[in-house]
Amino acid sequence: MMPEWMDGLKTLCKCRHPFKRGGISWGLFLSPDTLVDAALRLFRAGFFLEDISALNSANGFVAVYHLSPYSGPDRVALYVILPHNDPQIPSISAVYSGALWHEREAMDFFGIHFTGHPDPKPLLLPEDMTDHPLIKEGKSRAPLIDLLDLGEIVERDPDFLFFEETNLPTEKSKPEGQ
Repeated sequence: MMPEWMDGLKTLCKCRHPFKRGGISWGLFLSPDTLVDAALRLFRAGFFLEDISALNSANGFVAVYHLSPYSGPDRVALYVILPHNDPQIPSISAVYSGALWHEREAMDFFGIHFTGHPDPKPLLLPEDMTDHPLIKEGKSRAPLIDLLDLGEIVERDPDFLFFEETNLPTEKSKPEGQ
């Protein structure tokens, strides 16, 4: 059964996770334009923001948001896939003020631009630094299917194909000895 806050939320993919295995109940893949709506729904449902981080995959950057309710074990992970050449996503700092710090950190380390952020200057790195130290290049980037535990896909947009078999070689798919 899906939680009430999820009713009508436009997602690209909804994944149900066994909480005891990974500490997450739901993994939702969103487009950038639905992120703020999801954050508002979770805020109104009594969830707090734990953290914001990112992954650098072969499929693009993935902004990762972890939220938990003030009561109960119903932890949620929100994922937004962004292109490497233009990683922009709306800031959720107007919903969760704690996002201010986390968004600046993700900007420092991955180069993700959070549109609407009120103070986008670097948080931990020098202001004149133009490199982003956690960006991987080319073959160092693994496909999302190798990086994320999907749990059980409950619902998926037919055009959301990030977890289909890919032609990208991965450590898991390479023949032994290569």
